[in-house]
This record gives sequence, structure tokens and C-alpha cells, in this order.
Amino acid sequence: MEAYQGTDFSTSPALRQLSRFLCEHRQEWARQMPDLEVFERGLHACVLAFERELIADELTRYDVAVEQVTVNGVVYSQPVEDTETYMTSAGEVTVKRHLYRPAGRSTRHICPLELQAGIVEGFFTPTAARQAAYVVAHMPPTTGAALFAELSSMRPSASSLERLPKGLSACWEAHRQDWEAHLRTVEHVPSAAATLVVSLDGVLAPMRNTAPDTLEPQVTEKQAKGPKGYQEVGCGTVSLHDAEGERLHTVRYGRMPERKKATLCQELEAEVQAILAVQPRLRVVKLADGARDNWRFLGALNLGVPAAQIESWDIVDFYHACDHLKHALDMIWGEHTPKGKAEFARLKTWLKEADGGVERVIETLRYRVRKAQRHTRKRLIKELTYFRNQRHRMNYAAYLRENLPIASGVVEAACKTLVTQRLKQSGMRWAKPGGQAILTLRSLIQSERWEQGWMLLRESYQQTVSIGTTGTYFSSPLAAGSVPITGRDDF
Repeated sequence: MEAYQGTDFSTSPALRQLSRFLCEHRQEWARQMPDLEVFERGLHACVLAFERELIADELTRYDVAVEQVTVNGVVYSQPVEDTETYMTSAGEVTVKRHLYRPAGRSTRHICPLELQAGIVEGFFTPTAARQAAYVVAHMPPTTGAALFAELSSMRPSASSLERLPKGLSACWEAHRQDWEAHLRTVEHVPSAAATLVVSLDGVLAPMRNTAPDTLEPQVTEKQAKGPKGYQEVGCGTVSLHDAEGERLHTVRYGRMPERKKATLCQELEAEVQAILAVQPRLRVVKLADGARDNWRFLGALNLGVPAAQIESWDIVDFYHACDHLKHALDMIWGEHTPKGKAEFARLKTWLKEADGGVERVIETLRYRVRKAQRHTRKRLIKELTYFRNQRHRMNYAAYLRENLPIASGVVEAACKTLVTQRLKQSGMRWAKPGGQAILTLRSLIQSERWEQGWMLLRESYQQTVSIGTTGTYFSSPLAAGSVPITGRDDF
């Protein structure tokens, strides 16, 4: 629809249409009982039409029609009038706007309307972009487009929904460290917090372009098991627990495959340091499965405070330890046998509840290794070695007395909810930029940082536009003035 410029709403086409609709509906009641769903849909369509008129009128107030403007110290001139269609939360609107280009530099134009209004990726208004980003963080673009169509509000295409998170992610990555630091400064450490838990894990996800010559160098001792074309997506969590062991809050991070999970490790370390800078008396628990790379990072984790000042525990996830124990006992007694089940229940209880329980497990496996035959003996030695290497992280009875968590369920859940539920749907293959775009949005949402995170993203698309070279902010005759923030230079 063309932008509605009038201020006399009595002449509004949409309001006239709404009035006619209500009059016709009252007349229908005089004849027969109308269908409620038909009324709801009709009313919604009329209200959306009026909303689009108002938004289009509001958008034109951000336009600039002068000889010369300045953005970030660069002078732009030679204005050209044009029309453009934007996606609003009520649907598409088409408005007139002016374009400017830098003299003697290039033919690329800027649009003051887009810069001042904060149009996202040259198409979405801020509210429309927020809604679209939230939806596509939870479902594929085709499903998201169908959802919007069913809601009968805006109707972005699947392709526009696919492009949006990539643009937002590129913007986020350009400012990531500063913005993540800002998010930490506006949060507080709950007064009931007694323990900080940091965990690291990974999950295989289907990737595009995973030919051997394009893969990054492997840093683990062996190739991760999984289908061809899959690579490990890193997930990390930082949780706060009270003195009784109840979880209070969790920050989740997800990063696409990267050498040594470098970015993820930096994010977790910065998160831990920020929390301990506010509350240095917290107990620190490093909790993960037995993977060597995870403990390489956790062992070198810089807490930002003197080590002597911190009570710290290294804990191997109890349920991963039980998996290794079950595997060993299945080799000895056979899978699903009554004897194997009884031995597993007995040793599992010892491991969890008895002081020195891991030593009982080690002694049992060592005895069985001596009695085992060749192939079984070799496999049992592998499980025995696991418990020997991790024994100093398996004092579960002592951990439970301190109300410390012994299971890495939080980071396991992050792997599932951040990655598996969204990136591993049927037929999906991911390039790193597209996958990271989704992980970033989902991390913000699941860490209860969506409100503040979106504010940073939205403001990055807004830009100060001033008249000529004087630095005076543009003031429209239709509005009190622009609201200059910071953002894009062009579209």
C-alpha cells in the first residue's frame, strides 16, 4: 500500500473500511447469527490495514529531503527520491524515501530513513525483525513462514527469514566481545548463589563442505565418531547454584566447529571471571565427561582471582562414569544378564555413596582383567584405565555431602536444546555462518539475555544523520526530531 501521509484520520481508507465492516456485521446480526471466526478474521484484517497506514506514515517522518547530509563524518549529496517496501509487524508497507551518495567516491547510496528508523537488513522494521528472528531461532524458515501466514499478521518469505539471522549474526560477531561484556555488566549474581559450575561438551552436527582438504586440523587424539560429514559443535554452560545445590541461573553458549573450541573457551572463561569479580567467595566446580580436550581447558581455566582464594572441585560426570562401568560389566557378565545387572547396581551404589568407592570399582575391574581372555582383557584394560585416570575426579560421596552437582545434565541439555533440536532436523546441512547465526540467537534466548541482546542488535542498525557538514541532527516538520544512535552506513 502507498504511504498514508494525512493526519486527519477521518479520511483514512483503512478506518473507513473498518467502519463499513462493523456496520455490515451489525446488519448481519439482524438477519442471522454470524460466524465468529469469520468476524475475527475480518476484524483482524481491518485493524492490520489501519496499523500499516500508521506505520507507513511514521516511517516517512524519518526521511530527509535536503541537499546534503553527513553520516559518520562522510558527506552525502545528490538526493534521489525513490520508493521501497518494508516488512512491518502488520505486513508490508511501501513508502517514499530519499537516497544519497558520497560525492566522488562510489555509486553506493545511503538511505537516511533506514538509518534513523533502524531498518534491519534493509527490509524489516525493528519489531518485525525481532519477531522474525525469534521465530527462526526455533524453527526452519519454511515452517516460520507458514506460522506467520497462519497468524495472519506479517508474511515474510522463507528466503527473507533465512537471510535475517545471518545478517544479525554477522553484526553480532563484529561486536561480540564488547556486547557479551555489556550483557554481563547488566546482570547480577543472586544473593543466594554459593557455587559456580562451568561445563564444556560437544555434539556432532551435519555440516556442508566437509571434504578433507577443507577441514580444520584435528586437535583431539582420535577422530570423533559419527556419520561422515558431521563435525563437533561446542556447547558450554556457566551455572549458579545455592547452598542446597539448587540451580539458580544458567548461561549457555554454542559455537560451530572450531579449532580447540577457542571462541567457546574464551566466552566461558570471561563469564566465570565476570561472576567471580562480583562474588569471589563462590565455590567453583569444573564438571564434564572424561574427554581429554574438555579437561585440558578446564584445567587451565583462568578464574581471574588467586587460586588460594577459591574452593575448587574437578568432577567427572557421574552418569558418564556409570556408562563406562556398565560397559565393562557387560563384557564380563554379558548384556542384560541378572548377574551383570546386580553387579552394576552394587558397584554403582558404591561409586556414588561410599568414600573411596572408585577404588572399589578399580579393584573389581583389576581382578576381572587378570581373569579375562585376550580380546575381552584388552577392552577391560581400556575401561580400567579410564577409572584410574579419572579417580581424583570421582569422590562422589564427598561431593554430595557438600551439595555439589555430580552430573553434567545442564551442559548435556544445552547440547540437545541449542544444537540437536534445531540443527539436526531431517535433511539439514549447515555452513558455519548459518549455523552460528541460529546458535547465537538460541543462546541469547535460553540464557535469558534476549531482551538486552536484541537491544544491542537493534541499536546497531540505527545511525546519526545530520544536515550538511554542520553536525545538526535532522528534524522533520512532521516529528519532533530524529533519535540518533549507531548502526549501518548503507544498504
